Amino acid sequence: MSLSFEEKLDRYAELAVKVGVGLQKGQRLMLRGAVEAAPLVRLVVEKAYQAGASVVEVLWDDEASALARYRFAAPDTFNSIPTAAADALLKGGENGDALLAIRANDPDLLAGQNPEIVTKVQRMNMEYMQPFSRRITGKEINWSIAAAPVPAWAEKVFPDLTPEDAMAKLWETIFRICRVDQDDPVAAWTKHLDKLASWRAHLNAKAYRELRYKAPGTDLILGMPDNQYWMGGRSVSSRNDIDFVANLPTEEVFSAPHREKAEGVVTASKPLSYAGTLIDDFSLTFEGGRVVDVKAGSGEAIFKKLIETDEGASRLGEVALVPHSSPISASGILFYNTLFDENASCHLAVGKAYRPCIVDGVKMSDDEFKAAGGNDSLTHVDFMIGSEEMDIDGVTESGEVEAIMRAGEFAFGD
Repeated sequence: MSLSFEEKLDRYAELAVKVGVGLQKGQRLMLRGAVEAAPLVRLVVEKAYQAGASVVEVLWDDEASALARYRFAAPDTFNSIPTAAADALLKGGENGDALLAIRANDPDLLAGQNPEIVTKVQRMNMEYMQPFSRRITGKEINWSIAAAPVPAWAEKVFPDLTPEDAMAKLWETIFRICRVDQDDPVAAWTKHLDKLASWRAHLNAKAYRELRYKAPGTDLILGMPDNQYWMGGRSVSSRNDIDFVANLPTEEVFSAPHREKAEGVVTASKPLSYAGTLIDDFSLTFEGGRVVDVKAGSGEAIFKKLIETDEGASRLGEVALVPHSSPISASGILFYNTLFDENASCHLAVGKAYRPCIVDGVKMSDDEFKAAGGNDSLTHVDFMIGSEEMDIDGVTESGEVEAIMRAGEFAFGD
């Protein structure tokens, strides 16, 4: 079956509403959309109302306006942040509204800008949005993130193509990876989500006390909390029991490592695009759960500033397993976009842990969550470490060592 671009875009919008955010009849939707992706954003608005949304509130993001501030505003004016959109999100979170974000980002947007100012603004935004961030990481509301190409991103991914061809190819790649071009995308997603559910069920039954990673440049031991809980694929909002898929695409199962039990060195297998800067060729050394050394070919200063955000920013909040044969990895494309690259590779995240990744973590006080091994921070940043050369073992409570991954693929199940 051959579909036109318009038909695929229509399917993509419907998938984001029905499978991604899981919008319910009568629910309000906060739609955060990039101005560069306006046609898709408007199509999502239509799909949301057709699905029964009571109100769709569009909160526009404009990278060009954001860049203009860094380029032209006086340095002494960076003591405050724009809050109109942030306040709308905070209020929507309190109300239990759904959230869908359509991101369209230039990975090099802030390259060359003052890293001190970039980091300062990032921190102020994170501090202001912390109450909303807690609702997101606690799976309190149903939310999802999808992406749309912009010329700068497309040309970064496909530098040998004309701008027009690069945009067309990136769109087609996104449609394929998100299963939009299959006969029944919703059925295809149901089958995929069932597979992710089987992987997380296996890991939850095992409850490994320790994970051991081996790969070129990586020799890492992660301790796991006693009451760990693996997630991935479908989530259920704690406030209203709505099924949703937080990321489109998604290929991972993930949990929270113990904040004090990371030892060794890990080398990134893909660049990280963070705060408009590309961090590449980097490795981290851990002792007692903390990053004690950072080395990077580029972007080292930005990563060092990131882990200085607060005490928890230098510790791990997420461990995620992704088979090397995932559709994103199989594409052979480096996306320079965490939403895609993290689903091509096993990854870790510095910063905040998702509270549901520790049993009853949502109900715990901050001190109780920390005592259980959970990490808290203003930030949460994923970086990719997996490859076809990675082996991962799990250590059971009785001390047995079992294969979890071999050569980048799961060593259990089908």
